[in-house]
Amino acid sequence: MASVLCLDTAAVQSAKHGLAAGDAGQPRRADWTIDQGWEAYTAAEHGVWKTLFERQSKLLPGRACDEFVEGMRNLPIGADEIPDFRRLSDVLMKKTGWQVVAVPGLVPDEVFFEHLAHRRFPAGHFIRKPHELDYLEEPDVFHDVFGHVPMLMNPAIADYIQAYGEGGLRAQKLGVLDKLARVYWYTVEFGLLKQPDGLRIYGAGIASSFTETAFSLDDASPNRIGFNLERVMRTNYRIDDFQESYFVIDNLEQLLKLAKIDFAPLYQRIAGQPDFDPGTVLASDTVLARGTGRYHYDKRKKAAG
Repeated sequence: MASVLCLDTAAVQSAKHGLAAGDAGQPRRADWTIDQGWEAYTAAEHGVWKTLFERQSKLLPGRACDEFVEGMRNLPIGADEIPDFRRLSDVLMKKTGWQVVAVPGLVPDEVFFEHLAHRRFPAGHFIRKPHELDYLEEPDVFHDVFGHVPMLMNPAIADYIQAYGEGGLRAQKLGVLDKLARVYWYTVEFGLLKQPDGLRIYGAGIASSFTETAFSLDDASPNRIGFNLERVMRTNYRIDDFQESYFVIDNLEQLLKLAKIDFAPLYQRIAGQPDFDPGTVLASDTVLARGTGRYHYDKRKKAAG
């Protein structure tokens, strides 16, 4: 699934990878997997990883959830080099039965879901260029590994993402994939959770983004709203900028409960109902913090001239 990984005021054009590159980006294997080619990474590419890793590691203490910190601590991930997927998979397999498989970049939805349903996490093998540290349109190895893999060490998240893969295959057949994609976006990519010491990040799109890490927790602009499944399924999201609203779960076990729900009646219940804009706050919402909306208001005003 595509995600906005890091954000800045200006996008930088870069080479496309995987599905985004069209026919040239499709590998030979039907499942879109490729060899990571770890030995082929250059010193410069390892250097980009080091820069990203070190600055994000300084920013996340007190912001990332305990489960993310624990997962990172127990994986063969460090600052000095891009992780080897084989070593990551060895540890993951023993802990939660997952493995990391290399893909060229974005993959078709059905391929993505099929991998997740079989506890394989498809990770882009390329890394962004030095001039792309704060903006990238496609998920690279830093987003996929630094952002996602530590949470796959947690049994609740491991089961939830597998269930999402299985649900994605069903949602495709029912023609309601957009509804389910919103659940993934507002949890796995941009989710927040409560801890006794405050709100914390568990979503990979935030955890791997230098700018959104601070924005999601510290800025007064976004809404922070208690997670409600039907509400989230009807809420559009931003793919081009910071989120206008973040949905907050009580704990990761809440996601595990979602993994066991039959979504078919939910799809029927919300069919034909209007969607909500990303910044909408409803009277029925459990509002932890109502945002000022200032960030997006100022950007819209500037764009209007």
